[in-house]
Amino acid sequence: MPKLKTHKGTAKRIKQTSAGKLTRRRAFGGHMLAKKSKSRKRVINTTAAVSGSIAKNIKRALGV
Repeated sequence: MPKLKTHKGTAKRIKQTSAGKLTRRRAFGGHMLAKKSKSRKRVINTTAAVSGSIAKNIKRALGV
């Protein structure tokens, strides 16, 4: 069976931790920040973990 190519769009957006978990950026932090509260913007600025069946699909796309 041939090697699978890495999906580069996914690779640029999602990183794998040393423990094998997947991390991603949160949405809604790109523009219109004046109307969002400071606490909401702080939450947006943190990374989020990817879990469940979506993580399985992403790992396949990354070739992990």
